[in-house]
Amino acid sequence: MKDYALIVVDMLYDFIDGSLACQGAEEAVTATVAHIGKHHDNPILFICDHHPANHSSFAAQGGPWPPHCVQGTRGAQIHDALIPFVDEDLCFYKGENPEQEQYSGFEGKNSAGQSLAEVLQLMEIEKVLVCGIATEYCVRNTSEDLLKAGFKVSVLKECLAYVDGDGHKKALEEMASEGIRLI
Repeated sequence: MKDYALIVVDMLYDFIDGSLACQGAEEAVTATVAHIGKHHDNPILFICDHHPANHSSFAAQGGPWPPHCVQGTRGAQIHDALIPFVDEDLCFYKGENPEQEQYSGFEGKNSAGQSLAEVLQLMEIEKVLVCGIATEYCVRNTSEDLLKAGFKVSVLKECLAYVDGDGHKKALEEMASEGIRLI
């Protein structure tokens, strides 16, 4: 059994340099690659926003966001620096239903139709480290769902990017008050 699994949330090009580019995104990717370099023995699971072009969260359909992470586009791809660590069986795609918003990686499925929780349980993982984009949305929702499911959750602060600085700070404070470790 491994000590922990690393959960990498939405380190996708649209959140890094695309339609929803977040503050600190390139630095978060660099810090994540450095972390993996020091701890490469632990499993790495990737959460990926993966929307159809007509997704309900897009402004054209009445949602709050510009089109992002559309299936088959560069914006939906994991950053090139992380590709050497990607195992397709450990990639969980969320937001594929055009009628449903999904911030949490807990709602995603891998190519075998398994959820994040199912795969972590099969791997006998109890502790997870979470990093990714954006702190206030998908990182927070994924971390909270992991905590509710009984996992010991830590968030790697240096490996985060965010939409808004104040929202980032508030999300970190609230996650810490819920029992999520910030390291």
